[in-house]
Amino acid sequence: MADHAPEWFDTQYDNRARVADSAQILERWTRAAQLSREKSACRLDLAYGPHASERLDLFPAQTEHSALAPVLVFIHGGYWRALDKADHSFLAPVFTDEGAMVVIPNYALCPGVSMEHIPLQLVQALAWVWRHAAEHGGDPNQIVLVGHSAGGHLAAMLACCDWKAVAPDLPRHLVKGVLSISGLHDLEPLRHAPSFQRDLRLDADAVRRLSPVNFPAPDETPVYCVVGAKESEEFKRQNGLLRQVWGARSVPVCEEVPGLDHFSILHDLANPEGRSHQLARKLLELRWYSGLL
Repeated sequence: MADHAPEWFDTQYDNRARVADSAQILERWTRAAQLSREKSACRLDLAYGPHASERLDLFPAQTEHSALAPVLVFIHGGYWRALDKADHSFLAPVFTDEGAMVVIPNYALCPGVSMEHIPLQLVQALAWVWRHAAEHGGDPNQIVLVGHSAGGHLAAMLACCDWKAVAPDLPRHLVKGVLSISGLHDLEPLRHAPSFQRDLRLDADAVRRLSPVNFPAPDETPVYCVVGAKESEEFKRQNGLLRQVWGARSVPVCEEVPGLDHFSILHDLANPEGRSHQLARKLLELRWYSGLL
């Protein structure tokens, strides 16, 4: 890390600056997300904890099927300091149409809280999903996490959670699979990026505690890692790093998706023909479409 100046780290990780039309893309996400909520039989702002940030949006599966639906929990990005669950509702309809329930939790943002606080919130969000999914037609035994960017970091952390230590009623393997999209698996570079460090306030100990690359590999939770081929050198390094450290058994998929940047890779997730979408379907074990029933 010492080989690079602070400005290099800022440039490598500032995706809004790297993608010329990022502001317009985020506006389109917001409009599409609002339309998705208006046209969905969704349950908004369900409380998974006592604080205002501890709310989630739930989109039930839209298929006529007697079995409980697999559950996709999407964790949004924004460098732990920006964006909101409401910005990402546009991801739900394609999966609910295919037979999955979608849950999008919020979490508190830095610098209002420390980064250590956020994964603890999401542990409680996942516990809520396991306890309540069946009430909304979801299968608590088929919970899959998908996270983008900072959300990929959080999803990889949750793959390693000792759920029995959280609460005795939880199963040992609460999460059945993880898809980390453009995930940040090593936080050390962000400690050297001034524009991020102002809000994140990472020190060496926090980096050690919060970087998935420093965790033992999860034993029975497969983690898929994908990144856009048009992303920065550092994001591509971050993507490959988890496979390098955890091995192919724990990270059986580690790919660069051609032609995509840090934002368009979420359009790939929302596209039934997209590689990210197909990987999420595989983890969810979705084998049928409502349109064919």
